[in-house]
Amino acid sequence: MHRFTLVLICILSGTPLCGAPNYTPPRFDDPQREARIREVLPTLDALYGQYAEEKHLPGMIYGVVLDGKLIHSHAFGTADLLGRIPVETDTRFRIASMSKSFTALAILKLRDAHQLSLEDPVVKYIPQFANVSSLTTDSPTVTIRHLLKMTGGFPQDDPWGDRRLADTVADLESLVEKDLSASNPPGITWEYSNLGYALLGQIITSITKEPYQRYLTREILRPLGMQDTVWEFDQVPAGKLAFGYRWEHDAWVREPLLHDGSFGSMGGLITTLNDFTRYVAFHLDAWPPRDDADTAPVSRATRREMHRPSEVISVVAESQTLDGKPNPRVSGYSYGLSWNTDARGVIWVRHAGGLPGYGSEYRFLPDHGIGLISFANLTYAPMTIVNSKAMDVLLDTAKIPARKLPAAPILLQRLTQIKAIIQDWQSPLTEAALASNFFLDKSREDWAANCQELFRQLGKIKSITEIEPLNQLRGTYNYIGEHGRIEAFLSLMPEANPRVQALQLKFIAPP
Repeated sequence: MHRFTLVLICILSGTPLCGAPNYTPPRFDDPQREARIREVLPTLDALYGQYAEEKHLPGMIYGVVLDGKLIHSHAFGTADLLGRIPVETDTRFRIASMSKSFTALAILKLRDAHQLSLEDPVVKYIPQFANVSSLTTDSPTVTIRHLLKMTGGFPQDDPWGDRRLADTVADLESLVEKDLSASNPPGITWEYSNLGYALLGQIITSITKEPYQRYLTREILRPLGMQDTVWEFDQVPAGKLAFGYRWEHDAWVREPLLHDGSFGSMGGLITTLNDFTRYVAFHLDAWPPRDDADTAPVSRATRREMHRPSEVISVVAESQTLDGKPNPRVSGYSYGLSWNTDARGVIWVRHAGGLPGYGSEYRFLPDHGIGLISFANLTYAPMTIVNSKAMDVLLDTAKIPARKLPAAPILLQRLTQIKAIIQDWQSPLTEAALASNFFLDKSREDWAANCQELFRQLGKIKSITEIEPLNQLRGTYNYIGEHGRIEAFLSLMPEANPRVQALQLKFIAPP
């Protein structure tokens, strides 16, 4: 039988679309995305250049990632003032707390391999933690999940933690054994903790029986092709390291370099723009959910788990777009990454990094397939600010669109049936298309009367729009008529053969 005939029989009979998969991933339907980004690159270069000058950055580099590829980068200034060595794409920067998501990835990889549970108590892997006092008698046991989410009850420890990068394992164990102070009971609230991520590094070491640096390098960095990413600055080739500086008394002063140690899991990685692009591509590749082969070091599902918020950490009501319009946003923390969304419905995932001598930030927009990376060699350089402005240029000036979700076959099938039913509620299609609750919630007679009145107000139908899916099983479409439009919302129920459980119709007169 011809495929078209088969599909038509399925639609009219109400049978699910014969073998057609119901899940259809969202996709980009605009072939000009890269071209529009390239049009605004001079604006971005000027934006970052002006920022470097305003903030007295000795050196800086930024990059734009599209669909996993570095499509543009621009370097500014100097990596080594003494040697007058310029910043280049292969210059190594210490990325500070941007390292945290790598540590979280390693923990989740071990979780996926059933070598730990996120509910395991920290003391199971760090015996010295038995000496840590609880803030209250009813405090829960501190778990790995608490450390990942930064809800372990430890106080915010910038800048104390930033100076402990080179502490040995013995130093960390001694610190814990002498007891720790708490600002909150565990699980109550989010509070930024470098110590918590240092402890996660020690847990990795305890489970794998090797330094966490070695495990992360072998299991995550090298499989991603991050060959120039290291933990120790003396492993960087001569002339390739960005030395760190602070701006003091109108002059740059070099910050001392700290060696890698037990706190490196919270902020010790040293990398290049090219290498870090591979890492951003790795995260972008987790979206959208799909049926493709999944061969990366950590599964797409686990990466998406990292991108979703588990703790709301801030609401910024006064945030604005580039043109000054209010654009409030909210952010939440997951595992080594911050999730953010704003009034536009834009979602981005990010993390900043700051250490003596360095400041950095990266962000990626899963629904848009784009990423921004920036590194600087100035103490706590606030790169989040300039990356935020650059993101707005890409969204509001270049108007880079998000993926568009196609209507699933079953949604299209039910839409075709509803279009026939809505004109005559005696149609035999009602049994096949409508869920058992439909006429219990509102009688067939009321539906017929209400629709007759709505379409009387509408007048002659000029067109019917395509359905705009909200997900696989619900969406909206419009009847365009002489006197306005009828907005229709369609929702299917969760049975194996999903039928229409709800239909909402609203007449909207022209303004």
